[in-house]
Amino acid sequence: MGIDSEVTRAADIINEQQDVTIISHIDADGITSETILSEALTREGISVKSVFVRQLEPLTMHQVPEDRSFKIFADLGAGQQNLLQGKGLHSEKVLIIDHHVSQPCTTEYFQVNCIPHGYLKLSAAGLAYLVARRLNPDNHDLAKIAIIGNVGDMMAREHCGLTGPAREIVEDGVSDGSVLVRQHDLNCYGTSTRPLHVCLAYNDDPFISGISNNIDGARRFLKKINISGNDSRREIIWEGLPFDARKKVMSALVEQLMANGEPFDRLFCETYLFPGETVGEPLRNAQEFATVLNACGRWARPDIGGAICRGDRSIAYRDAKKMLTNHRAVIRELLEYILDKGVVEISDLQHIHVGNRYPDTIVGIGAGMALSKLNWRKPILIMCQLPEDPSLIKASMRTTERVVSEGVDLQDVVNRVSEELGGSGGGHKIAAGAYIPRGSEERFVKRVNELLGEQRSQKGSGYR
Repeated sequence: MGIDSEVTRAADIINEQQDVTIISHIDADGITSETILSEALTREGISVKSVFVRQLEPLTMHQVPEDRSFKIFADLGAGQQNLLQGKGLHSEKVLIIDHHVSQPCTTEYFQVNCIPHGYLKLSAAGLAYLVARRLNPDNHDLAKIAIIGNVGDMMAREHCGLTGPAREIVEDGVSDGSVLVRQHDLNCYGTSTRPLHVCLAYNDDPFISGISNNIDGARRFLKKINISGNDSRREIIWEGLPFDARKKVMSALVEQLMANGEPFDRLFCETYLFPGETVGEPLRNAQEFATVLNACGRWARPDIGGAICRGDRSIAYRDAKKMLTNHRAVIRELLEYILDKGVVEISDLQHIHVGNRYPDTIVGIGAGMALSKLNWRKPILIMCQLPEDPSLIKASMRTTERVVSEGVDLQDVVNRVSEELGGSGGGHKIAAGAYIPRGSEERFVKRVNELLGEQRSQKGSGYR
């Protein structure tokens, strides 16, 4: 069965339901997936309620209602089918819409999953949108939400833009008038809200000598090429710069990279803007919109993120911005802690245990940020305690696209090692996580390091 057939069957199954519960993840992809599905089903007159979980694991399965409603699992479920079976959920009462590797299970739960069909750059929100559009073509107005989910789940990172079915969704958004595409744009985070020198200094993909991780260097660079501010505060915001000024900056950056013998292909990306949103606000840009949603989810208020996706720009958005400010402050603190304490670097891995100092919901983000300031050639592993269950440890791993291209697959590593230790894991090649029994940290680190070394040796490359 192809992906189109799966989407059609899923739409047919949903049309037969009267009462549906959506169980979704708390990150940007999960929040957007829930929004798309709940909006589409509500428009068809189907009764819907939603439950957000940070992960499907034995500790959270009690959150799945034990009622007669039809269950749709979004952005999770594929890798936890044994838990669904263990809860007694019958196959005819479950639909999984997911983009993670599927776990073998004796109960055959129907899935819409892009992985078996070779679509590795499509998130659950993208799949949810395809199902919603099959339910009713008028649901093309939900394309914008799907783009946020795809971008938020790093589906645009490898190719500096969305590809395949995810790119086709972009075309729906453009046709709908809710999406504006900037091609060959600057590949930096924060281009709609941050001062340009901050965007440049915080960016390391590509790493630009004298600018990346160097605020003063970025300022000097802009001053040298005579790029001045474009608002009353005299701050230079990339989105607001005239085309000629943007072109001037890009040309100078290309020259800087070439002078240091570095490739400049990753300097350019495709950016997705939302013309209906206020200029200067994070909701204007798909990447920054996704960060707002992640902040809501990571601080236990995914419902606020959902309200923003549905158009709330008053109370919900005000609360979200407060969470975003707190989110960034705690992540900065975590980053400083990692850098101050220092990671333990071994042959194929660098790792650190932060104990109970920081919430498990943000350690993965901290890992990604720390990696840009550490040895990017080695994946980073951060472990922390779970306050609600002292018997478990959360492990989060991050690496770079370049390392993935050299044979590393974090999802495969954490799945294998966590299973060996009696835990569970999941994720993607570039970002993955696991729950393992407390006390097994040393064994986890050792085995992860071994498997990473095996992956690199099989590809014929090494870290050193």
